[in-house]
Amino acid sequence: MSSQNKTLKATEELALQTLLLFEVGCGTLANILLFVHNFFPILTGSQLRPTQVIVTNLAVANVFILIVTTFPDNVMVFVTRNAQTNLQCKIVYFIRMVARSTNMCSTCVLSIHQFVTLVPGHWGRLMPRGRTPNVLSYSCYSCWLFSVLNNVYIPIKVSGPQSTGNDTQNQGKWVCSTSGFSVGIVILLFAHDVTFISIMVCTSVSMVLLLHRHHQRTQHILTANQNHRGHAETRAAHTILMLVVTFVGLYLLNFICVIFHTFLMDYRLWLRHVGEALTAGFPTISPFLLIFRDPKDPWSVLFKC
Repeated sequence: MSSQNKTLKATEELALQTLLLFEVGCGTLANILLFVHNFFPILTGSQLRPTQVIVTNLAVANVFILIVTTFPDNVMVFVTRNAQTNLQCKIVYFIRMVARSTNMCSTCVLSIHQFVTLVPGHWGRLMPRGRTPNVLSYSCYSCWLFSVLNNVYIPIKVSGPQSTGNDTQNQGKWVCSTSGFSVGIVILLFAHDVTFISIMVCTSVSMVLLLHRHHQRTQHILTANQNHRGHAETRAAHTILMLVVTFVGLYLLNFICVIFHTFLMDYRLWLRHVGEALTAGFPTISPFLLIFRDPKDPWSVLFKC
């Protein structure tokens, strides 16, 4: 590879790492504000609304994803760091996979809750209103427990960085080795993702159809109170739809990046940085969607915090 190509490649990698650090800075701050805003009622002795229960868990998972995606791998351009040990690789990769799975599960629970809220008739009355926050709390805790149990194999399969003689850029010492993953584990991970994404897509499509039918039937008969409530529910549903579309879109782009990363040997490091930027995309965008699409007052998040 010529010196000009090496310089261009290094510049692109530096730009991607800078973008990733920018995402982490903005996303972490937004998620902290989102968490404080939704957790604040607990401090005043009030009970959390169902969506607040889910959003607080989603914000925590987002922060974990942002932090472990960036540190310590991507700060080596800006500060001097030592290579990760075998134990550090196992812990960081385990936290990353647990947070990723919880993030996906929490988004799925939020989508299901909004769908059940909108559905009239027996579906909407399946759960008494007083018990809804408790059920959602158990669902969020179950997401964390499921994510931990689903990734118990990580400490066995992940090992420390393994530098090879062919690594001309000496980057192998910074990347943890995941060569222990078998075909069965890859299929299990893929089935896990497909299951949650399928549920999110199905509930989202159902919400779109339901909102369309509801708008056609009731646009001429709503009173002022009903219209205000319907507008709030519709706005909340639109927010969830935007979240799901953002999540699925970034996931598909990241999946394509992983495929190219597998086959294009010369661009592996560059594609890894692209994949990390895409991974940090949803945890960065989602809190801004939830804050600025708040049906009551988006700026109350900033003033309250």
